[in-house]
Amino acid sequence: MDRFTAKDDLRKQWIDQYVKVNDNRPELKRFAGVIGRVVTVNYNGKALVDFQDGAWYDIPASEEYLVKVDASEAAKYKNVNSAQVIPDKQG
Repeated sequence: MDRFTAKDDLRKQWIDQYVKVNDNRPELKRFAGVIGRVVTVNYNGKALVDFQDGAWYDIPASEEYLVKVDASEAAKYKNVNSAQVIPDKQG
């Protein structure tokens, strides 16, 4: 299996999944308890996760770093698209 096939498999596994960060990762503590959505996975193996604050964060796409949440918890994810216009800050 070439490196692109492995990354494509990783993309299929993670894209559009609702996730939380693994509690065992101290460097990700600032995201503890927040539901995020994996927007995409780049070819470096990093998941771009939208944690509803207007930014996307690159976190390794692995169960060592991210935990998929079930549908009942995914309902806590309120932001369908974080890239929305903020009228009072435009122009």
